Order: sequence, then C-alpha cells, then structure tokens
Amino acid sequence: QVRMVESGGGLVQAGGSLRLSCAFPTRGFSIRTVAWFRQAPGKEREYVAAISESGATTNYSDSTKARFTISRDNTKNTVYLQMTNLKVEDTATYYCAGRTGFHSVWRSITYDYWGQGTQVTVSS
Repeated sequence: QVRMVESGGGLVQAGGSLRLSCAFPTRGFSIRTVAWFRQAPGKEREYVAAISESGATTNYSDSTKARFTISRDNTKNTVYLQMTNLKVEDTATYYCAGRTGFHSVWRSITYDYWGQGTQVTVSS
C-alpha cells in the first residue's frame, strides 16, 4: 500500500512557525503533484497548497497563501509546508496527498494517495 508519511506537527503558540514534511514513494508510483489539506474537528477537509513535480508551479488557498510556503526536495522525495504566523484557526490535522497531474489541485477527490495526517495545534 502506498503511503505518504507526514511529520512535523505539534503544539505552537499563535504567531509561531512550524514546518511539516511529507515523504512520498516514487518507485512504481506516479506521484508527481503533492498537496496539503487540513481538517479541523467537525469541519470538512480543506485545501491548503499544492506543488508540481518540478516545484516550479505552486498553488495556495486564499486563507494560507500569505503565510504558508510549499516546497519540495526531489532528492529526498519530500515535500514541505512552512507555516508562519500561525493562528488558532490553523489548528487541524494536516494531510499530504499525491497524484499525477496538476489541474484542479484543490479537489481532494482527485488525489490517489494519502497520508495518515499530523496534528497541528495552535494555542492563543
């Protein structure tokens, strides 16, 4: 079973920063686009950001683009989400997801592979 593996979550005060990592397999799998989604208790899963295979193209949700940065290191098969100026409303479980193409990247249903999630809690 293909696994995307997230790490880096934790507890941080409002205004603080965290960097999430997502390790993804490549051998035998067509994972090129990688995205981050998040889900808070009682809420629907929300798109955060996505990055193309080369890293040259990125896309962000309106709520995060000024504070979050997505990047990738293909030598390590890892995608990162640098989160700054965190707010209480950023508290959620953060998931990374993978697929082939870079279109409609905000649609969670289009992703083939998902991780188990990493918890981010922002305290006031």
